[in-house]
This record gives sequence, structure tokens and C-alpha cells, in this order.
Amino acid sequence: MKRAAARAPELKREYERLLGLVLALCVLGAIWVYSASSSEQILKNGSNGTTFLFRYALFAALGFLVLAVASRGGVAVIRKLTYPVLIASIVLCMMVVLPGIGVRVNGANRWLGAGAITFQPSELAKFALIAFLALRMSTRTTPMRKLGDLRIELAVIMILVALVAGVQRDIGTTIVIVGAAVCVLIMGGMPGRFFLPIGAVGAFGLTVMVAMHPYRIARLASFLAPGSDSAGTGYQALQGQLAIGTGGLTGSGLGNSVQKADWLPEAHTDFILAVVGEELGAIGIIMLLVLYGLIAYTGLKIADKTEGQYQKLLAVGITAVIIVQAMLNVWVVLGIFPLTGVPLPFISYGGTSLAVLLGAVGVLLNIARGSTVYAPAPGMLGAEPADDPRPPRPRGRAPRPAPKKRAPAARPRRQPNVRPAPSLGLASARVEARRMPSARGSARDAEDVRDRSGWDRGARGAGAGGRRRAS
Repeated sequence: MKRAAARAPELKREYERLLGLVLALCVLGAIWVYSASSSEQILKNGSNGTTFLFRYALFAALGFLVLAVASRGGVAVIRKLTYPVLIASIVLCMMVVLPGIGVRVNGANRWLGAGAITFQPSELAKFALIAFLALRMSTRTTPMRKLGDLRIELAVIMILVALVAGVQRDIGTTIVIVGAAVCVLIMGGMPGRFFLPIGAVGAFGLTVMVAMHPYRIARLASFLAPGSDSAGTGYQALQGQLAIGTGGLTGSGLGNSVQKADWLPEAHTDFILAVVGEELGAIGIIMLLVLYGLIAYTGLKIADKTEGQYQKLLAVGITAVIIVQAMLNVWVVLGIFPLTGVPLPFISYGGTSLAVLLGAVGVLLNIARGSTVYAPAPGMLGAEPADDPRPPRPRGRAPRPAPKKRAPAARPRRQPNVRPAPSLGLASARVEARRMPSARGSARDAEDVRDRSGWDRGARGAGAGGRRRAS
């Protein structure tokens, strides 16, 4: 934790860059939402054309409020509420089919609410799944040797895919969910040999989902042969490509699009990039691609520099959701991918998508601030090495230590000049001990005892012989 807190200043540049990119995209989004929606509203309703702009600004304000809160403690809240939010998102995805609660638009049940106040639960489910996978992969204690080791993660992915693609009929959001989930699993250490069985099952499931609904087969046919149904299923895609082709390199000018005036369906939502291409040309589209590329670079840079496996996987997942959704929308408008209803992040009109995306960016900013709410225990798979209590070793050649000064030797203490008393016989010693005065006696009494015993004269004799005779 101390190491992550010390590295927080290194992410200051990424923090400021990410916040600036998101602000720039939201400003551009407000401009193009007004440009793409105002003409149709004025022609049909006779209004001033600011209805969708006002709604966009309202949801953007709500989203930036969530961003401000999440940027200060979003990682801690997300980790604690991962399982409740995941369960709630699954329940909400199932509630879209309930009468009186679910809202059906263009033949699809994707929203909850009533009137102008609606909520799309699949937008919340995308980030709930990312948080769940990041938590599961960062707390694994055993390596992944077989596909069964990921049974819980794969089961949750399959449940959300079945709800979003089967119940809500939203193939575009399903592709975003699967793409972001695969990114998190790869970064979490999933072996490459698992791709073959997972890809085979995914391809089979996608084929079944397309075959279950005739309109999906018609969309696929119009994608393979764009001119086969130019007035039906291929109409929107052809009008979008016509708008981009009309714009050319530099475009016809901001606000001068012709296709948005009742020719291009969903011009302010899924096909807003076509309006950008017509008004600003290829330069405007390239500008948006550069901005999304910088978001991808910044998000992966934050994931690389942050401490803790959980924060790394969460940052990768949030970045993957934004980039996969942006690239899917661009491919659809340019005619590279079959038609799906996916909004362009931060640009298209969509209240739930904008608010949830800004909240997820707030969590990414919290990671960039050096959040250390969770770190796996040492020895756990994907765990960071434990903090070393010793100070870091300086680089380069270590300086030679200064010679130690020896302390002056202590002078021996001078002992008093006291002659040792010769040993006496055991019997004589007992007698003398009874005759010896106490320690408090006078020195004269002790001298009298030595004179009576006679050993003092022997001790003054020459050598050890005199001492032997005295004993």
C-alpha cells in the first residue's frame, strides 16, 4: 500500500489526460446531438429543436456528479458491492419483459420505466460483469489448468448473454459484453488453449440467436448484399454511407447535413457518426478515432502503472467496454459490420449509457489516483510482492564506509593492596571463625587474632615453604 501511495504522482498525467478527453468528447457530443436532432424536431413538431440537447445536458450533469463521487472512492464501493450489483443487474434485465414495467421500443424490450424516464439495465450489466470478473480473477489461489476452473465466470457470462441477446434482443450490447469479458480473462491469465472451445460455443450460440429471429437474418443478408433491400433492412446502412460519402474529406460544414433531416433514421443515437462524417468529413471521423485511441492508451497506461491485480483488471475492463463499443459503432456506420444498435460512447444521445459511462470513468480516475483498497495476499495467484521494510538500495557504486574510530581502552581499576590470607586447617578455621569478631569489629581485634594464630609470621617467611609450615 505504501508503494502504491508513493507511485500515485506518476499517474497524475494520465488522470488529467483522461479527464480532459472525456470532457472534450462530451462537449462534442452535445454539439452533434443538437445538430443531428434539431432539424427533424423543427420540421415535424415546430419546436426550437433543443429537446434532446436539454436531455443530453441533464444526463451529462448527472453522470459528472457520479464521476466526481466515484473518482474519490469508487474502487472501494465497487469491490464491496460487486455481487449485489451483479445480481441486481441480472434481475433488472429479466424485468424488461414484465408488462407495465418494461418499455418496448422498435420491437425490442430493453428499457424499464415509463414515459420519458427510462433506464436500460444492460448498460449497468456490462460494468457489473467486468467488476465481477476482475474480483474473481484477482483472488484466484490456483492456476487455471482446465476449462472447468472458469465454470463460475463462464456461467455468469452465459446468463447475461442469454438475457441481453435472447430476452432483450440486443446483439450489439452482447458483443460488447463478450469482448470486454474476454479482455479481462486474457489479462487475468486465462491460457490461450481455452479460446478454441469458448469460441466454438460462442459461434454456435450466435448462430442460434440469429436463426431464431427472421429480421436478424434479413439484416445479415443486407450486409452481405447491400443493394438487395435498399428500401427495407438495408435502408439505414445505405443512408449512413451516403452521408459519409457526401461529406468527403472536409465535410459540408457544421450544421449543414442533409441526411439528418428525415432521411437518416436514428441520426442522433446509433448513426450520429454519419452526421459527423457529412458535416466535418473524413477529418472529423479521424479526429474522433484519435480521441478514442488516446482514451485506450490512457486507460491501459493506468492499468500498467497501478498497483494490485484487482485494480489492473478493473481498469482494463472499463477501457475495453469503451473501446469495443466505439469500434463496433464505427464499423456498423462504415458498413464493415452488420447493423446493430450500439451508441457511440459520449457522443450519441442515450441517458443511461452516458451516465453509466461517466460513472465508470470516475472509477478509472480513482484507480489513477493510486487507490489501494484491495491487494491479494502474498503467494496468491496474481499477487503483488510484499512491501520490503528495508529502504531501497541506491543505484551506482556504493561509497566506501568511513573507518571506525576505536574507543579508548578503559584503564584497569587499581585493586587495594591486600594480601591474601593463607588457608588454615579445617579445625583451626572453625575455631578461629568462632573467635573472629563481627564485621563491625575494630581493626585492632583482627590484628590480635592474626598475632595469636601465628600464621602472619609464617606468611612473611621466604617462599611457599614458610606458608606450608604455617599451615
